[in-house]
Amino acid sequence: MTAETLLSALALVLVIEGLMPLLGPAQWRKFFEQALALGDGQIRFVGLASVLIGLLLLLLIG
Repeated sequence: MTAETLLSALALVLVIEGLMPLLGPAQWRKFFEQALALGDGQIRFVGLASVLIGLLLLLLIG
């Protein structure tokens, strides 16, 4: 993996992350209000699921 590939991936993440607050700021705010109501264990589970799905996608692509 080159530095260019890593920077391209980071840039794509930033673009995707920026779409929701750009296109629907009210819905984005509501989502985070609901996320604040979750417990630590639930947030960790969501993080773990995201990591595992991301790793699975990387394995399928590579």
